[in-house]
Amino acid sequence: MKTIRRLFAAAIAVATVPALAAPGAAQELRIGFINTTTGGGAAIGKPLENGFRLGLKAGGWTKDGDKFNGIATRVFFSDDQVKPDVGLREAEKLVKQDQVHIVAGIIWGNVFNAASRVVLDNKRLLIGGVSGQAQFAGENCNPLFVSASHQNDQIAEATGEVLTRRGIKRVVALAPNYQAGKEFLDAFERTYKGGAIAERLIFKLGESDFQAEISKIRALKPEAIVVFAPGAMGIAFFRQWQTSGLRQDVKVFSFYTIDESNLPAIGESGLGAFDTNNWTPELDNPVNRQFVKDHVAAYNSMPAIYTVYGYDVAAAIAAGLKHTNGKFDDAAALARAIRKNGFESPRGAMNYGPNGFLIQAYYLREVARGADGKLAIISRETISSKPDSFWEKCPADRRI
Repeated sequence: MKTIRRLFAAAIAVATVPALAAPGAAQELRIGFINTTTGGGAAIGKPLENGFRLGLKAGGWTKDGDKFNGIATRVFFSDDQVKPDVGLREAEKLVKQDQVHIVAGIIWGNVFNAASRVVLDNKRLLIGGVSGQAQFAGENCNPLFVSASHQNDQIAEATGEVLTRRGIKRVVALAPNYQAGKEFLDAFERTYKGGAIAERLIFKLGESDFQAEISKIRALKPEAIVVFAPGAMGIAFFRQWQTSGLRQDVKVFSFYTIDESNLPAIGESGLGAFDTNNWTPELDNPVNRQFVKDHVAAYNSMPAIYTVYGYDVAAAIAAGLKHTNGKFDDAAALARAIRKNGFESPRGAMNYGPNGFLIQAYYLREVARGADGKLAIISRETISSKPDSFWEKCPADRRI
């Protein structure tokens, strides 16, 4: 933890010095996109990239040589393999060799911690595609960072509010053993009131065998479980949960575990499970209607929240370019333009808090059968819409 704090402190110190000369070709915007495209993490990485490409296409870019919102643009794609050392190496390549102006994407918190240092040390704009670390929201917030997704704690806090309102008295909480997993559980515990967390079960990142955890749940006899198991972990968990026979007696509340991208693989085993999310396909706004239509046309499937995040990385960049009159060589100015003006998203009009994280609504959804009898994830209620819990800890001189 001390090492991480030193890295963040160094990044912040560098971010306050004057901007360097523009990297890369003077008239070419260069974007680096760090993603996970191999292993179980690709279950998230694929929809994230699909959304990013849809967002780029909306601005006129489909390949290098095309213009994105009127600006010649080149995009570099990297695979972090869910490994911090690989993520750091890819970030160094993007910044030092490819001379990108913007680094975006990054799903996993441990990879984000490693890669963000080199991006910020070299005064590039960092756009969070998924990961939303608590450090970056509070005391280590950085004026060269903006999020296109969420602050980690927000979705878990919303889930805690739901269980409190429903009067659920006994809960078991599960998450993988890495920073974001622990942050999610802490956040849930922060807002879950009037009941008890019987146990917090921490499992290996990338786990595929949940029999030990399910056995503990059986013995603890909770009213509900709260589970964060992104990517292939969620598919494995739900399949094993169905065979356990516990589904009839124990309610399941999840976040970033079941969505439109993995519902076909989860199938009947997800029936009756609840999901907290900051987007739902039926949101009635022009951007969302077009986004869903374009995704179905391009990929013959419904988009998922990760697709929205990828799309909104491109939307945030486009908004920043609009408000800087196409200038991109000053990362701090581009970050300020994005934060001050926000952007239009499938989630609606997105606005930022002073620390670069979005203020947005969250929804409780349920896996159920639609009118056609097919499985769907159906929105049940709006939970909350408020800033993250850390923005007041962001020092005034680092807010925008």
